[in-house]
Amino acid sequence: MRRFDLVVLGAGSGNMLIDDSWADREVAIIERSAFGGTCLNRGCIPSKMLAYTADVTETVEQAETFDVDARLEGMRWPDVRKRVFDRLDQTAAEGRQDRQDSDFVTVYTGVARFTGPRRLVIEGEDGENVEIEGDQVVVAAGGRPTVPPPVRDSGLPYHTSDTIMRIDAPPRRLAVLGGGYIAAEQAHIFHEAGSEISIIDPHDRLLHGHDEAVAARYTDIARDLYDLHLERRLERLEGEPGALRVVLDDGSVVEADVLLVAAGRTPNGDELDLTAAGIDTHDDGRIAVDEFQRTSASGVFALGDVSSPLQLKHVANREAEVTAHNITHPDDLRAMDHDLVPSAVFTDPQIGAVGRTEQQCRDDGLDYVSAQVAMGDVAFGWAMEDTTGFCKILAERGTGRILGAHIIGSQAPAMIHLLGVAMTFDIDATALSSRPYWIHPALTEVIDNALRDLAI
Repeated sequence: MRRFDLVVLGAGSGNMLIDDSWADREVAIIERSAFGGTCLNRGCIPSKMLAYTADVTETVEQAETFDVDARLEGMRWPDVRKRVFDRLDQTAAEGRQDRQDSDFVTVYTGVARFTGPRRLVIEGEDGENVEIEGDQVVVAAGGRPTVPPPVRDSGLPYHTSDTIMRIDAPPRRLAVLGGGYIAAEQAHIFHEAGSEISIIDPHDRLLHGHDEAVAARYTDIARDLYDLHLERRLERLEGEPGALRVVLDDGSVVEADVLLVAAGRTPNGDELDLTAAGIDTHDDGRIAVDEFQRTSASGVFALGDVSSPLQLKHVANREAEVTAHNITHPDDLRAMDHDLVPSAVFTDPQIGAVGRTEQQCRDDGLDYVSAQVAMGDVAFGWAMEDTTGFCKILAERGTGRILGAHIIGSQAPAMIHLLGVAMTFDIDATALSSRPYWIHPALTEVIDNALRDLAI
């Protein structure tokens, strides 16, 4: 059994742990598929490249609003797909080759599972097993799409976010199971690619985890674009490939050529025989870690989707930075903080959020005030002819401490950072509005106006 100073399971954010400071030691990295993890190969990067292409398509479609004569001849899906994945596949291949060329890193391709404390067996592509152990181990094995039993057991074809973006052609009719951020982004992409979209979700609003005002506004917008089946659950999947029948719990049927399952994600820890390593998990399957990313097993850390309460790439990257420090500085540990993590949805319109929602403020019994300003009420919103976007800010009454911020509309993922920085450095609403200059007529004026409207 070969022994390493460090063993890393997963070449997504886990790959960030390995730098030249390990050059005088031996490191192993285990990856079952492409380097770069979910984000690079089948997640945030390809979906945003495709979403931006969808935005360009929509801009041409809406040219008449701005008195511009333009004609859309369609999205060339094969060319779009090739442009996106040729680049990403090359990046993934280069990432693997870079590690394979390293003098101190050994790359194993295969499926790993624990056989004991810090011991693993790797089932290789050639059918041969390799056993290794590490002085320290980092589990960064990611997650996978959750597939409900009625779909999984139907014997009929379906897609998840892992596969839908590499499809040969946009389907005429796409049924989407789920109403979260993946569903919203993929619906936007394939709607602009020419598909008719049906969305099935058990909640009364899409994006139900977002602030209630944002979720309600997005749902209203989506209702004009898509065929929505809210407060409905999948009963069974029938039909044949290319002619699917999605039977719902009220007896209604959604007919589709292709089904996209976007019903959540499952941490991959259940595939690793964690009990053999003495690694505890939460009830939802996530590996349990402390604030330093340490698991219950001595010398074993975990990060990213396999353990994190927030399955976001920027969270995994931060956890990788913290873990890298703590592995090499056991007497100077850094704690991980998940309190103010911004998030975004690259759908139409875009959405950005940080901090508490209004429903969370109510549930926690906080004494708060809120203000909401439409993008159409500021000059740049006039320029965009925006009739749906807004900025909503929640603050503590009396102190003006910002509790949460939510933006729906153009540039929302970029603008939300301004409020996230203010919250991180305890800049209250009055100071944020009155001390910096706010460019006129930039779209950020909607933030300034919302801050000023707070009845603190």
